Amino acid sequence: MTVTRSARALLVDDAGRLVLIKRTKPGRPPYWTTPGGRVEPCDASIEAALHRELMEELGATAALLGQVHVVPPTPAHPTRQHVFLARLLTVDPALRCGPELTDGHTPERVPLDLLHTVDLRPPELVAVARAAGPRAAG
Repeated sequence: MTVTRSARALLVDDAGRLVLIKRTKPGRPPYWTTPGGRVEPCDASIEAALHRELMEELGATAALLGQVHVVPPTPAHPTRQHVFLARLLTVDPALRCGPELTDGHTPERVPLDLLHTVDLRPPELVAVARAAGPRAAG
């Protein structure tokens, strides 16, 4: 199994809401993911990849507060996902420039206490976000 790396953000805004990407596909129920993506060879670090991905997907800048979780690779999803807690600093949708600029990829803000109402993937991030999120909001 060839394992790739990705950088993901539990990105919290000033109101204590988690900034997520709602993904919709025809014939399937919607699900939500954290912003982020693959670490590319041109990225100087995992953190640099995350800053790039936040700009591409959201037009956002963020203060990274540290890595809070690692989702291990599996045969079905051979990516090691490095999950960082981050505080949203700025967002300008006009700056979005990634391949996610398609229908079916919609940024949404979800209060931490309502995470149980969305299908966040991977599901283990619900508990991680609830535990770490208040640190980013305060």
